[in-house]
Amino acid sequence: MRIIRFIDKNGKNCYGQNHRDGSATVMDGDIINGLTDTGRETEVFKLLAPVSPQAILGIGLNYRDHASETGMPLPEHPILFMKNPGALSHPGDPIVIPKSCSNPPQVDFEVELAVVIGRSAKDVSADDALDYVLGYTIANDVSARRWQKHGGGMQWVRGKSFDSFCPLGPVLVTKDEIPDPQTLRLQSHLNGTMMQDSSTADMIFSVAELIQFLSEGTTLLPGTVILTGTPSGVGFTRNPPIYLKPGDSLTFTIENIGELRNPVVGFE
Repeated sequence: MRIIRFIDKNGKNCYGQNHRDGSATVMDGDIINGLTDTGRETEVFKLLAPVSPQAILGIGLNYRDHASETGMPLPEHPILFMKNPGALSHPGDPIVIPKSCSNPPQVDFEVELAVVIGRSAKDVSADDALDYVLGYTIANDVSARRWQKHGGGMQWVRGKSFDSFCPLGPVLVTKDEIPDPQTLRLQSHLNGTMMQDSSTADMIFSVAELIQFLSEGTTLLPGTVILTGTPSGVGFTRNPPIYLKPGDSLTFTIENIGELRNPVVGFE
């Protein structure tokens, strides 16, 4: 199932499926407790992120090719950080570069497979981990590199939590349609130029291993979003570095999920 969340012409937040030509079939219920297709078609006025996260857990340095381009050794354990859920942004909404991130330029892009947890998970084994997944979507782990490296007290949270720094969408693809999340091609394009092109097969820690790690002694609530890391090709590793600027346009694609587009504006 491919689920969207949207605002209809009456300003009501809805869930739907069969999204095409500006319309969708409305679904009753909610994404965590279950949805029922009403068969009623309506106009999609504005597409929203498919889930409003309880928490956003990010994993750093989780692709072998990305570790190589940074010159860092492969981590022995997943590198965990968090993003403020208030950083959530919707498909098509602008990524806003704050004034504090504009001089010098430092805002970077990261295409990532996002995993949505569907039921409470604690002390889950890797063998059972995918049973706790509701589905998958596309994320952009927007990162202010100076804040990430130098302005956040040696923590990454601050540099990754500015408003609009977590675009998510456009659809949630349920786990039955992606039985193996380690076989997906993912790409990012900046102003039409390909920047990242890789596969989730290059992950150091698989989705199942990440859920096992994150749930050890810790409850992952339904609606938790896990950002699973980004492959090589991000802006700060290039020579010279490439950072986002007002007027840029980002297009992220992940196989079997779709395409997430966001413009860049600033400075606010």
